[in-house]
Amino acid sequence: MEGQLRYDGQVAVITGAGGGLGKAYATFLASRGASIVVNDLGGSFKGEGNSTKAADVVVNEIKAAGGKAVANYDSVENGDRIIETAIKAFGRVDILINNAGILRDVSFKNMKDADWDLIMKVHVKGAYKCARAAWPYFRKQKYGRVINTASAAGLFGNFGQANYSAAKLAMVGFTETLAKEGAKYNIVCNVVAPIAASRMTETIMPPEMLENLKPEWVVPLVAVLVHKDNTSENGSIFEAGGGHIAKFRWERSSGLLLKADESYTASAIIKQWSKVSDFSDPQYPSGVNDFVGLLEESMKLGPSPQGEKIDFTGRVALVTGGGAGIGRAYCLAFAKAGASVVVNDLVNPDTVVEEIKKMGGKAAGVKASSEDGDAVVKGAIDAFGRLDIVVNNAGILRDKAFANMDDSLWDPVMSVHLRGTYKVTKAAWPIFLKQKYGRIINTTSTSGIYGNFGQANYSAAKLGILGLSRALALEGAKYNIYCNTIAPNAGTQMTATILPPELVQAFKPDYIAPLVLALSSDKIPETPTGGLYEVGSGWCGRTRWQRSGGVGFPVDVQLEPEEVAKNWTKILDFEDGRADHPEKASSSIEKVMANLENKRGASKTSEGNVYLQAQEKAKRAKSEPTEFSYTERDVMLYNLGIGAQRTDLSYVFEGSEDFQVLPTYGVIPQFDTNMPFSFDDVVPNFSPMMLLHGEQYLEVKKYPIPTAARTQNHAKLIEVVDKGSAAILKSGVTTINAENGEELFYNESTVFLRGCGGFGGQKTAADRGAATAANTPPKRAADVVVESKTIPEQAAIYRLSGDYNPLHIDPSFAKMGGFKEPILHGLCFMGIASKAVYESFGPYKNIKVRFAGSVFPGQTLVTEMWREGSKVIFQTKVKETGKFAISGAAAELVPPQGK
Repeated sequence: MEGQLRYDGQVAVITGAGGGLGKAYATFLASRGASIVVNDLGGSFKGEGNSTKAADVVVNEIKAAGGKAVANYDSVENGDRIIETAIKAFGRVDILINNAGILRDVSFKNMKDADWDLIMKVHVKGAYKCARAAWPYFRKQKYGRVINTASAAGLFGNFGQANYSAAKLAMVGFTETLAKEGAKYNIVCNVVAPIAASRMTETIMPPEMLENLKPEWVVPLVAVLVHKDNTSENGSIFEAGGGHIAKFRWERSSGLLLKADESYTASAIIKQWSKVSDFSDPQYPSGVNDFVGLLEESMKLGPSPQGEKIDFTGRVALVTGGGAGIGRAYCLAFAKAGASVVVNDLVNPDTVVEEIKKMGGKAAGVKASSEDGDAVVKGAIDAFGRLDIVVNNAGILRDKAFANMDDSLWDPVMSVHLRGTYKVTKAAWPIFLKQKYGRIINTTSTSGIYGNFGQANYSAAKLGILGLSRALALEGAKYNIYCNTIAPNAGTQMTATILPPELVQAFKPDYIAPLVLALSSDKIPETPTGGLYEVGSGWCGRTRWQRSGGVGFPVDVQLEPEEVAKNWTKILDFEDGRADHPEKASSSIEKVMANLENKRGASKTSEGNVYLQAQEKAKRAKSEPTEFSYTERDVMLYNLGIGAQRTDLSYVFEGSEDFQVLPTYGVIPQFDTNMPFSFDDVVPNFSPMMLLHGEQYLEVKKYPIPTAARTQNHAKLIEVVDKGSAAILKSGVTTINAENGEELFYNESTVFLRGCGGFGGQKTAADRGAATAANTPPKRAADVVVESKTIPEQAAIYRLSGDYNPLHIDPSFAKMGGFKEPILHGLCFMGIASKAVYESFGPYKNIKVRFAGSVFPGQTLVTEMWREGSKVIFQTKVKETGKFAISGAAAELVPPQGK
């Protein structure tokens, strides 16, 4: 993209262009040569009223600046009239930006059908109608650029926005299908999730935040995406705002594969649940998994080991579309597991009801459309007096190429899938709230997640369901209402027409039901709500977002599209070690907040700044591996160094049948690792005397930990934060078993470098989940308190494990550091506190501590611990002084079956 990006001779249609983002798009594209159709109904941000004034003001502004524009006052539901305005005024249409939007925020329990329907009408149907009207022109001229608008609420779900979250994620599914269908006609379609101030957001954000969220920060990204030179980014998802731009993509876990036979049960899945969400070897898919290959692999496996029995006795499960196919398989599986089953089907629920009764189960039928959710749920209550589980499974297909799609194909798919899921769940919600219990399984599809030819309607509806589910998971969590979403791959009446018979037989619905039962149980050991799972052929895996590290542009300089284009490869780079996996809407705001201090006028840019250049180079550098071997003798010495007694045979006697190394031994192999940088290069004024160890984070990758091993250690620089008078440097070390390449440990160290700031670097540290979490203790008495008395020789013993810093043994050196006598190593008292956690709660997969004060050998450490689900938050004080030694600490426990 050389020179200035221009749009001369092109016509852009922008909906909702009377203010905010839409106006910014319109005025910018007009300034670069495009002719603009400014569409705005002129209603309130709640969708009430209308007026021609909003559009007219923008048109007049464009004309006054020498540009070309016409106004259109239609509702986006009349997309054909909006596109007709472009054709009549300018003879063509090249760019469509679906930007119009309204908010009707309300908690799910208070949501009215009008709140749901109006949001769907404007956001979803409006985008479909405008795109559909423009499509024939795009195809004929073999050129078109489309932007659809999502939001963080859509990507992650948000409280009080079940309607908006559903509509906004529907835009992603819709776009991904359009991208696939349009590619051969040079029609490029992308999604933008703007973080921008508008009439819709000004009621919910503080003024100083709004100032930094001007629409002008989103425009340059959209300008690049709708330019004729962009032919490669198609079907992509971006977030932008406050100078920050990043790309999203789907990441799929390697998942759990079991034999697809009668041993494939909910109990077998839960027994190996950690594999379902194992992202250590992920895929970055653009379509459905290789279920034929998975099925072949599955057939080679032996029967699956079973875990704890899953029993639904006393529970009532409602399955929509339960009369055939996958729904029938769910009904039979629930009945076999002891549930009373409500079979809902518009055609014939009774055959399945009789089938269940014949096998001795309890069932009742409700013949109604899922769109009549009240009747469906009333039928369940009439039959069994309660309701615990809802599986929204009803569906229809109306497949057609988008060029031939019409309302008679679009509306029923939206109604049955998306509105039906909303209506049934809405009817069940007050029951779940009252009993403080509910399990909801909603059904999306890989066609929704990745898009699929001829399924623009189905893709939009199916990903809309995921947006709804994510909002419900957030709203329901505190009431013990869990909501998960599955994308099944199975042979059904819907797929029988498009798959060969032998595959339909192999993709039996029976291989979906076990995951549905697992998610409906109370046995999921971690993250029991808000998940998205793909499933079929004996395989199930979790799918989540991955976000590129992106680029933060200086906020005191106007951002131009040319600058975005110049940094394009970095915006798209998922492989530079900065990518993350955001799971909540606030993650987008955090990125913007982190960029607010990025000012070109206030700090030196990396060009000409030797420290920033050295940091960037160090982040890219690969360290030479450092070998470190340890024996059982080293293990015993370390265990003694962190407080093991002579009576603790499992720690001090190699002949003990339970002989083991305490997990914090993982901090030892990293000591002499070759860092791919020198402190002097990456910060000014470095002195080892001014270095303080601030935080330590450790991941234990393998249990049981080998009691002797030869390891290799690889280091990396993570980030350097400029605090003005000081710097914070974070580095990471991965420890692998040199014999088999297996990862054993991963460490992150945070050091505070006094006097080393002021080099013009980033002002805030990135959020990296457990490694950076604040871990505030709950406001209640600790669940467990452990006292650990250290001995005067503690530092002398601990240093023999490898940390020979004289600060911990030589009194004269300690005095130079400002201590009256040698102090205990921070990693030593981390080990002592972590031993208390390990012995109180069992193995942990990661642990993070913040060093808050000094400990002298001989003092007593008091560790207070609070269990919060699968996490133990803890802090450690020195008994003799009452001062903190460790604060903001936590360990995430290994799920029980992983011990």
